Amino acid sequence: MNTKKQPATENGIEAEQQPIDPEAESVGPEALDGEVEATAEVVSPEDFGRLLEEKGNEANQHRDALLRAQAELENFRKRAARELENAHKYGLERFISELLPVKDSMELGISAAENSDAELSHVHEGMELTLKMLQGAIAKFGVEELNPAGEPFNPDFHQAMTLQESEEAGSGTVLTVVQRGYLLNGRLVRPAMVIVAK
Repeated sequence: MNTKKQPATENGIEAEQQPIDPEAESVGPEALDGEVEATAEVVSPEDFGRLLEEKGNEANQHRDALLRAQAELENFRKRAARELENAHKYGLERFISELLPVKDSMELGISAAENSDAELSHVHEGMELTLKMLQGAIAKFGVEELNPAGEPFNPDFHQAMTLQESEEAGSGTVLTVVQRGYLLNGRLVRPAMVIVAK
């Protein structure tokens, strides 16, 4: 079988083969050496060693700064976690400290009522003072009382116990508050239990 090598073609046309000129200018790596040397700055071994040492010191400084920043971040994270845990544990501390005098006053009132010669008017007066203390204590924390007697019934804040005929009040008016309601910073904690006019 005769296999004859076909000449290289480009788009079906035979390409002309150019003869290699042995005296043509070389473009190998050796030819570029002159250009590299012209552009590169010549550094003596002493200068190179000093430059290397400076860069090493710079790298060490950056590494130390990074380690310090990481340590500070870790300390901040631990401190924030500790503060959050304490906030959960002791968040009610101020509220409790406001309620303790109320408890003390109630205990004094009970002790006074147990005496056989205690006057009912004094016990009543002590209870009123204790109630005022309690109202003042909870008001400091944004607790607001709902006592809607005579107001229009509002299903968002009131809960109707029953309807009652009334000639004095219009239909849908709160006649009697059976149990007062409470808001905490504007948010309903307990609706007022009311009797509403038909």
